[in-house]
Amino acid sequence: MLFAVRMDVDIPRDLDPASRDETVAREREYSQQLQRAGEWRHIWRVVGQYSNVSVFDVASNERLHEILWGLPLFPYMSIEVTPLATHPSAI
Repeated sequence: MLFAVRMDVDIPRDLDPASRDETVAREREYSQQLQRAGEWRHIWRVVGQYSNVSVFDVASNERLHEILWGLPLFPYMSIEVTPLATHPSAI
């Protein structure tokens, strides 16, 4: 199942810098692990924002939910999920 997911990050400015750095490092490791496994197919930065648009290829809605809730930055995110289907004009 394919999903387009937009993630907007808003880390509190008063978060301890060491905690911020550690959380961002864990986020990178987690996301790259999912990319290597093929579930996080694409990730693009939204220019000028602390945001990304990603494409996930997962077995179920529940798996996507598990992945998103597992993101270390999840507590600081607004997330919008869009299920995708094949377009009849695609070649």
